[in-house]
Amino acid sequence: MTQDMPPRGGYQPVQYKRNLPARGFRPGTLLIGMGIVMSYGWYKLFHGIREANELAREKMWARISLIPLLQAEEDRDQVRRYWADQKREKELLGENTKIYHNDRFVRPTLTVAPAPSK
Repeated sequence: MTQDMPPRGGYQPVQYKRNLPARGFRPGTLLIGMGIVMSYGWYKLFHGIREANELAREKMWARISLIPLLQAEEDRDQVRRYWADQKREKELLGENTKIYHNDRFVRPTLTVAPAPSK
């Protein structure tokens, strides 16, 4: 039995290299590009946080500015309720009957809700 031998002139060259482009992004260029994108993202994040803090501060000062108005409204409501309570006491108890032991004003602790309308 004879041994197989290569053909005359040899075999054709075998392509062992992959068909990739000779050059792409260098790692340094890719790293710099990623750094720029991340820096821009952090920049926008910090400015967004700063803007949110400023809006929260503005909202807080708007509420602080309204406190005197809201307090005055509550005081007017308390006075109206106080005079209505005094009128109700006069109707029920008469003119000279005192139900408290002193004449000092005491802010009511319970609010009387009106009866539900039909």
